[in-house]
Amino acid sequence: MLKRAQALFLRLLSPVIALAIAGNVSAESATRQLNMPQGVTEVSQAAYDIHMIMMWICTVIGVAVFGFMFYVMYAHRKSRGAVAANFHENHVVELIWTIVPALILIVMAIPATTALLKVYDTENADIDIKVTGYQWKWQYEYIGEGVKYMSELRTSQDEIYGRAPKGEHYLREVTEPLVIPTGKKVRFLITGNDVIHSWWVPDFGVKRDAVPGLFTAAWAKTDVPGTYVGECTELCGIGHAFMPVVVEVKEEADYNEWLAGKKAEAAEYASTIGKEWTFDELMVRGEEVYERSCAGCHQSDGNGITGVFPALKDSPIALGAKEGHIAVLIDGVAGTSMQSFADQLSEVDIAAVVHYERNAWGNDVGDITQPIDVLNYKQGQ
Repeated sequence: MLKRAQALFLRLLSPVIALAIAGNVSAESATRQLNMPQGVTEVSQAAYDIHMIMMWICTVIGVAVFGFMFYVMYAHRKSRGAVAANFHENHVVELIWTIVPALILIVMAIPATTALLKVYDTENADIDIKVTGYQWKWQYEYIGEGVKYMSELRTSQDEIYGRAPKGEHYLREVTEPLVIPTGKKVRFLITGNDVIHSWWVPDFGVKRDAVPGLFTAAWAKTDVPGTYVGECTELCGIGHAFMPVVVEVKEEADYNEWLAGKKAEAAEYASTIGKEWTFDELMVRGEEVYERSCAGCHQSDGNGITGVFPALKDSPIALGAKEGHIAVLIDGVAGTSMQSFADQLSEVDIAAVVHYERNAWGNDVGDITQPIDVLNYKQGQ
């Protein structure tokens, strides 16, 4: 019982530990970065510019007010024989301290309004990408291109739980980054599938909540190729710390080549739904899918965490009818943390992971789950 309690405690505490580690990294970076970053997009530059305008206005006001205050305290102190004036009100002073702040606010409002209009100018985009937040991963769909994929944390469970040394990009690496081209206005249509998430890329000046049933829009355009990292900034559950955002900006020619490759992958995938996969092929692919999408809850050895995430080793689901096992992944389990993977994993990946779970860790059911079985279940709903 004590071991189970310890395992549950570590599972619940791990996101807190991860956030603390990320906080330490950020703190170290902050010692080298005194000002906010300028970013690489028009929106982020506008945010930086308005920040600097406000900073200088506040600095001038602070120097003027405190300078005058210190001068008065020095020049009119009692030791120099100063006698306090006795007056009730001064209309000139009252007009000055009313009109001057009003003028300052007007001056500040002009660049602030200009920046806000720029932030929300999502019209006339060259590329539309739908961004969907899941617990705890992102899905990217290139509207009109037939390209859709999941972007999940690539850091291994061994690194997270201290069984292996932490890599250079610990908790900041994903299986597939979002890829956009330089010189193109990209509009992000952001929503959530389960709970509220928040998609944030600091260098783009983009932060939008991903709310189920609602789309919010943001945009980015940059001429600077590179890899830019963000994260989910809305507390969305125990895996919140394991939900990074990685965007790779490519030159337009490289982006077009990448997009053509993704379309070819989609066409190849369509041709594999009817393929008869071998037992070993499914086991290899199923293990990859399981470690990426399932091990975070059910553990790499299939034992789960008692009272939180059920074991798959020797479980009624894994040892029962194949159709019931497929149904769990397609439909999820109401009232539990088991969500539907129908839109997160392809038919091939669902078939592979079902096959793996039924034949790993000594389950040895011996049957084979093919992608066509998954497709037939979906079509029969």
